[in-house]
Amino acid sequence: MSEANMTRKIPSIWRMFRGTSGLVFLLLSLMVFIEYIDRVNLSVAGPLIKKEMGLSNIQLGLAFSAFGYCYAATQLLGGFLGDRIGARLSLTILALIWAFGTFATGVAGGLGMLIAARFLVGLGEAGSLPTAARVITNWVPKVRRGFAQGFIHAAARMAATITPLLMVALISLGGWRVAFYVLGGISFVWLCGWFFYARDNPAAHPGITQAELDTLEPYQANVGGAAEVPWARLIRRMLPATLVFFAHAWTLWLYLTWLPSFFRETYHMNIVHSAMFTSLAFFGGMLGDICGGLLTDGIFARTGNLTLARRNVVILAFSGALICLVVVMVWHDQNVIAAALALALFSLEMAEAPIWSVPSDVAPRFTAVAGGILSTAAGVAAIVSPLFFGAVSEWSGSYVLPFAGSIALLAMGIVLSFWIRADVQLSAAPAVTSIGTL
Repeated sequence: MSEANMTRKIPSIWRMFRGTSGLVFLLLSLMVFIEYIDRVNLSVAGPLIKKEMGLSNIQLGLAFSAFGYCYAATQLLGGFLGDRIGARLSLTILALIWAFGTFATGVAGGLGMLIAARFLVGLGEAGSLPTAARVITNWVPKVRRGFAQGFIHAAARMAATITPLLMVALISLGGWRVAFYVLGGISFVWLCGWFFYARDNPAAHPGITQAELDTLEPYQANVGGAAEVPWARLIRRMLPATLVFFAHAWTLWLYLTWLPSFFRETYHMNIVHSAMFTSLAFFGGMLGDICGGLLTDGIFARTGNLTLARRNVVILAFSGALICLVVVMVWHDQNVIAAALALALFSLEMAEAPIWSVPSDVAPRFTAVAGGILSTAAGVAAIVSPLFFGAVSEWSGSYVLPFAGSIALLAMGIVLSFWIRADVQLSAAPAVTSIGTL
């Protein structure tokens, strides 16, 4: 099917949630929702854990960053697993690992065990988003991939929105340890549902209809082995988007780990008020994910140019986030700061859908591996960004100063976005010799 025909044949948004393909997509979105609760929950319980275990800001930052070590180190392995054995089995195994890690967080009696538990959560979640990109490649029409990526990441921000309030409720009922036991159990229930319902090939699902299959691209078969993956070319093609995503993930991880502490330490809020302000920021991010997905699909539908559709939304998103974070740096009223942080995350998250659509655009056969390359940047940011915030805040006594690093990286991301090429698939791409021809 030609690009022009694909841009004209656009299924309605509501078709994304109906039928067998719709249920698979909703299960995928639920996975992202659950796993992001398991990422953010430690930041909410952090002040209580810090007090109970007698931790410093730097030690708490180490616990926050522990997730990122495994998350960064195993992204390519997790992505390859998704392409090699398929998304159905891969996501089942990964969910089992992070569910156990979440449960183990509640058992932790000191910093060492807390770090080990977060290692497991990072290991389990490392390949989930790259493999989710593989599911989207096979189960979502090409002209709705931007919306699909935006929606699943909106589910992540919705999780971040409700997690502070959910954790406060669970902690009030049984303490912070019980909260982690409950959340680990929820992850286990999801993996059972996914394993028994999902399939790798849409045509192999007994409930799929021909009308649904007609809207999908040809199925991309699982990779036979590591030798089939064009590693060097794939890394070079994904490098610009990966560097841009690092700039995005750096700021996102400040929100995911330190935002409740920012409100508590800067404005002396109690845990309930800090949870409410944190939820407001992540609600803004959720809306940004949806808007970014709709906008990138809309540009592609009108122009047929994937590069334009991905790059321009990223530039708009980063520019808006940068401006809002400057406000955070120079203003002092807590209500203005709360609004600026919410608008900054709204803008930042508009970039999520176009960036995460690039693996499907560039390498449909190796989407999970390409997503693993992309998500490695988020893993590195998950390590460095929380530590940076903790160290700078400890050294300076300011929870505002660390946002200067985000402003600089967002400016860098705007420049690097001009090297993203989403319109040429890897199989058709010529050999490259410099970043300018990627």
